[in-house]
Amino acid sequence: MTPASSAGRLDGLLFFPVTAYGPDGALDLDAFRAHVRAGVEAGAGAVFACCGTGEFHALTPEEFRACVAAAVEETAGRVPVVAGTGYGTALAIQYARLAEEAGADGLLAMPPYLVVAGQEGLLRHYTALAGATGLDVIVYQRDNVVLTPETAVELARVDGIIGFKDGHGDLDLMQRIVSAVRAEGLDLLYFNGLPTAELTGLAYRGIGVTLYSSAVFCFAPDIALAFHRALNSGDDATANRLIDGFYRPLAGLRAKGRGYAVSLVKAAVRLGGLDVGEVRPPLSEPAPAHVEELAGIVGRGRALLGDQR
Repeated sequence: MTPASSAGRLDGLLFFPVTAYGPDGALDLDAFRAHVRAGVEAGAGAVFACCGTGEFHALTPEEFRACVAAAVEETAGRVPVVAGTGYGTALAIQYARLAEEAGADGLLAMPPYLVVAGQEGLLRHYTALAGATGLDVIVYQRDNVVLTPETAVELARVDGIIGFKDGHGDLDLMQRIVSAVRAEGLDLLYFNGLPTAELTGLAYRGIGVTLYSSAVFCFAPDIALAFHRALNSGDDATANRLIDGFYRPLAGLRAKGRGYAVSLVKAAVRLGGLDVGEVRPPLSEPAPAHVEELAGIVGRGRALLGDQR
């Protein structure tokens, strides 16, 4: 992607596929390809491979490159492929170069591993990453990366940094970041990156942030697309009906276990008929009772769609 083309191509519902493993725990590229293919055919606006939902933390460099290459082949240029990268600066650059070799269109830069760095250090980190390849970079704010509006402005000036994904959830801070970047005559793509982002979609829309990552799209693209249409057409009645009857119960279930933001998604994909395997340690599988509850929530969500399906 180039800065000029990114805004035009990164649109619609953003698909963050899970990474598939076989019964022995090894990478299952056939299942992963099927998962990506189904998402693109369902209407994904972009594929974000090997990111948080895709267990980036659990992949070797070789597995990472193989997954990104498979995603690129399956999308066949129909939508952009953005690959995750992270850890310290040196490893982040290594993964970025592997993604570029595999044909990715861009990078989602997840927080550096373990350290809580100051603003100057974070600016140096993302600047070095953006300069290491020809790929455009989306900075992911969450956990140990919380940026000031001033740092966001400096990042917006860096060649290759084109986006800002917010997983921190401070709307006051996010509004100030959007305003500060705009006041300098600069452009960034903004993304809502909170878990179950649909819950806060109406609030983020109010400050002009309409792009978001949808874990639900992995296992219930019909529900995810119905909400996306409602959000972007101003059909708040439908959006609120889905929030009340599906997304809020789903988020309540997610809160019952650590790592459920990933393991529940994989369980839901399996419930839909595609065996993508279990999560890798240190994550663990959801309790059987929670999987049963998950199936009921998905069923009720589909019932809410009625004639919209």
